[in-house]
Amino acid sequence: DDMRARVKAAMKELNYVPNELARNLYKNRTNLVGVIVPTIRHPFFATLTAHLQCELAAQGLRTMLCSTADAENGEVEYVDMLRRHMMDGIIVCSHTTHPNDYWTSIHRPIVAFDRVLGGGIASIGSDHEQGGRLMAHMLVNTGAHHVVMIGGPRDQYFDLHKTTFPAVRYYLTLEQELKAAGVRYEYVEAGNVEDFQGYKNAVNAVLNSMPVDGVDAVVSSDIGAALCVREAMRRHISIPRDLQIIAYDGTYLTDLAGMKMTAVAQNFDKIAQVAVGNIVRAIAKEGDAKADTTSATGRKPYEPDVLIPVTRKLGDTTR
Repeated sequence: DDMRARVKAAMKELNYVPNELARNLYKNRTNLVGVIVPTIRHPFFATLTAHLQCELAAQGLRTMLCSTADAENGEVEYVDMLRRHMMDGIIVCSHTTHPNDYWTSIHRPIVAFDRVLGGGIASIGSDHEQGGRLMAHMLVNTGAHHVVMIGGPRDQYFDLHKTTFPAVRYYLTLEQELKAAGVRYEYVEAGNVEDFQGYKNAVNAVLNSMPVDGVDAVVSSDIGAALCVREAMRRHISIPRDLQIIAYDGTYLTDLAGMKMTAVAQNFDKIAQVAVGNIVRAIAKEGDAKADTTSATGRKPYEPDVLIPVTRKLGDTTR
């Protein structure tokens, strides 16, 4: 204890800062976790990143962010850093076009959110089928006749049993539920997740068709829904009497569109808690990233290991 006190006093007097790199080399750890998202300009991924960073910090880990739309080859560079032990693990939240064996061949700690990257890699996702049912229930019970869904490229729906993109399940479930209830529906493409102008163009096209096609409800991500609210207000379309709007994600944007939006909200706190819990366990086991959960039993090939429930947030855009 006497020696410790003297060393601390000397450190203080000399303004000595320990060499963290040397410490990490000794422990074979960097305490860095990469988080890969499509873009931080999107409110969903900005919110998710903030929650992940907070949860990682609580575990003594630092966040290294990669936005694939904003950094060319960023994903490949992060994987290379992981292979070379320059970071301890990666949380993948971007839509990957790599084959599954690309990820499983890395043999380092990886956790996927809303992606299925292959056996032995933990995958976490929101319960999008539940989200689709919640939206359908609201629309059917309020007498919607013609629902338009505005979302990303439709081709991400194809080959469902092999897709790495489980989020499409909420659109598919909503379609199934509306069809069963005899409600007319259609899907309008708005471009990729970072294509905000694509969403704006899609919203304008849908509202232009309202008088002819009898559209009386729109479902989209927070961005598409917010743009729809603002454009409908500009056109003096009565919300929700003539047009109901439901947002999917439940970020801060649902309160900033000009009126409080009804939304199906993803649980960011729980997503971050489960994702970080899995990456911490994977790092401890060095390469064994299998989720510690019983919900994986009997799951379909395209479903994540852990499904986190979504909730309904009632606002002023539904009847």
